[in-house]
Amino acid sequence: MRRVMLILLASQIVMVSLAAQSQPAAPQGRGRGAQAAEPAPPAPPPGSPGTYKSGADLMAVLKKATETSPDMSTSAVSNTDQYRINVVRRGKAAGAIAHPGNTELHYIIDGAGTIVTGGTIVRPTGSNAATATIDQGVTRHVTKGDVIIIPPNTPHWYKDVEGSITYLEVRFVAPTK
Repeated sequence: MRRVMLILLASQIVMVSLAAQSQPAAPQGRGRGAQAAEPAPPAPPPGSPGTYKSGADLMAVLKKATETSPDMSTSAVSNTDQYRINVVRRGKAAGAIAHPGNTELHYIIDGAGTIVTGGTIVRPTGSNAATATIDQGVTRHVTKGDVIIIPPNTPHWYKDVEGSITYLEVRFVAPTK
């Protein structure tokens, strides 16, 4: 739990720094079917002591959200127009998606699954986004402790979930050079 809190703190510091350097662009929503039990606090102002949420509190919110949305639920850490920081739990695989303009980091807290990144999103004719797949992507098995960085506009897809997978999601607008 200490490691998760250190990663949360480091992620927030990085995101606040990046937000100050980047152009405004609203990160996309949590995704299809995601449920959060409570909204995230606003970003702390510069010079403030910052945002703190204990691992126990984050997991309690996630557990409550999972009761009403077992396929995908979230526990918000902090969400602004420059970044989104959430703990996400997936109880099953979901369709492929890409976030225009947003880089995303996933740190696997618990569980395992298969993620596909890159390639092209394929949506079957007459079907909804939940069935979208990826063609020509890179497939990786991920487990607790793994980190995935997904560049802006890059398709990604949790193709398989082994029981459930929980990860810290940090979505942000990265400055361009």
